Amino acid sequence: MTPPRPPSIALAPPPSVRVRAPGKVNLSLRVGALQDDGYHPLVTIFQAVGLSEDVVAHQVPPGSGVSLSVTGLQADVVPTDETNLAWRAAVALAEHVGVDPDVRLEIHKEVPVAGGMAGGSADAAAALVACDALWDAGVPRADLVRLAAGLGADVAFGLVGHTAVGTGRGDVLTPAMTRGEFHWVFAVQAEGLSTPEVYRTFDETVGGPAELDLADDTALMQALRAGDAVGLGQVLRNDLQGPALALRPELQRTINVATEAGALGAIVSGSGPTVAALARSRQHALAIAASWTANDACDTVWCTTAPAAGARVVAH
Repeated sequence: MTPPRPPSIALAPPPSVRVRAPGKVNLSLRVGALQDDGYHPLVTIFQAVGLSEDVVAHQVPPGSGVSLSVTGLQADVVPTDETNLAWRAAVALAEHVGVDPDVRLEIHKEVPVAGGMAGGSADAAAALVACDALWDAGVPRADLVRLAAGLGADVAFGLVGHTAVGTGRGDVLTPAMTRGEFHWVFAVQAEGLSTPEVYRTFDETVGGPAELDLADDTALMQALRAGDAVGLGQVLRNDLQGPALALRPELQRTINVATEAGALGAIVSGSGPTVAALARSRQHALAIAASWTANDACDTVWCTTAPAAGARVVAH
């Protein structure tokens, strides 16, 4: 007689945490003169947008170390080793809390690579939050922001989200009051721009003042508080736009097409080459996107809204 089979036991998958973090647009980016420490003083107004990055942190056996994989937009050009900012974020958090950096990270990209929208920084912000939850570390958000600032100013903003003023190197963040929703369209180029190269061109061709004055953004802050998209579009500013256009002159045509389509404002986002256009409404955003596509002024187009929340757990 054949003995009965023991009941099968379904093994639960290892724990994992999914975190979403936003890309950004710089509503204003003012750059000071290069300092002796090799950095530029900045005054910038960040706004988080609805284009986001998802990072899933998976539990792995002790001693496994960090591993990383990438899917989604331009995944083939994203490094999957210790040079990846999300990998560095996991190691930094592990050192901070005194644990071994054992985690498998999966990144799904929606923010353009090397497009001036801080996609890699969003990955790092999401990795910090995901690993903190996975390891049950309980690091206060203020401490996470400080860790993030050590990785880069845009990483700190990825944690905070919404709209904020960045000073110092852009990593000292102060929340900014806004009202309503803003509609953005982004013209994305397949070939990115090197941020260090844009800054070198800035130093060689423009330079910057020794000191920056917060009062220069008064009109922009008033437009945000009033929810005035028309007023905001008139005062968008980016000191790196000239250097970005010097390196990629064809971006001027992308800006011109948006302006001809009635954009409230059009500007190179961060260090480029993405161009951001502010629209009156969702329908207007779609019209600007259609103009870019019809004129072959970019490789891909994305429509979204802002402001968006900072890095947050979406599945645990």
